[in-house]
Amino acid sequence: MQSIITIMTKETIESPNTIHKPKWLRVKLPVGKKYTELRGVVDKYKLNTICTSGSCPNMGECWTEGTATFMILGNICTRSCGFCGVKTGRPENVDWEEPEKVARSIKLMNIKHAVITSVDRDDIKDGGSIIWAETINAIRRANPTTTLETLIPDFQGNTTNIDRILAVAPEVISHNLETVRRLTREVRIQAKYDRSLEVLKYMKDQGQRRTKSGIMLGLGETEAEVIETMQDLANAKVDILTIGQYLQPSKKHLPVQEFITPEQFAKYKEIGEKMGFKYVESGALVRSSYKAQRHLV
Repeated sequence: MQSIITIMTKETIESPNTIHKPKWLRVKLPVGKKYTELRGVVDKYKLNTICTSGSCPNMGECWTEGTATFMILGNICTRSCGFCGVKTGRPENVDWEEPEKVARSIKLMNIKHAVITSVDRDDIKDGGSIIWAETINAIRRANPTTTLETLIPDFQGNTTNIDRILAVAPEVISHNLETVRRLTREVRIQAKYDRSLEVLKYMKDQGQRRTKSGIMLGLGETEAEVIETMQDLANAKVDILTIGQYLQPSKKHLPVQEFITPEQFAKYKEIGEKMGFKYVESGALVRSSYKAQRHLV
């Protein structure tokens, strides 16, 4: 499930070949009144946010600004990507009360900007798109001033399912390419590089105002491959690009091949801006929903 690993920060398991994390990857503990209040609500009502379950390094910053990320359609994915910490297997039945539950959660937390993501549900015909649309509608009914970003799967390229998301018009629709073309088969397994590009371009061609995608670095890609991937996304008319450091969720997942320097991330940001992206967030701790509320303008 492509949307989850971008927020995993669990320490890489030690081994003789372990590459130790550099100092620029140190995460500050989240603090502040707003963070404390939201954390209390999440704990009290046992709300399901990716921010907490994924131990996101930017949780304190995002919550202070009134942004949070919620995952729908369960916590078991039908895909088995080599980078992702989400469980793989046979998902449970769709919970048709979930849209209202998510909407109530956002209201309880007084969230100004919500990011909604999900596991892949290749096991059902609509790919989960009906629940996606119902969730967005429910959030809008309960929280009319809350803005929305949807970080969607590829729906296997099925435009009928994608159209359901477009029809409810979230302010931003995001779909992560995750890695360069050469590494896609190993990193994403059931996903396809060109299919993801086609999904992103289709949404823009259908009139979606803001589209967004993200890639993670440190899996063995070259600079030339990263730049080629950025250009592919620019050609697909993507508006917003996030670039972050891959961190291994467990010893069972793909190992980190390299820790990218802050200088290199800054270089990619400059290149991306010259390519015409409206926003480029590039840095070691950047994740899919990082500074998401700033991408609305």
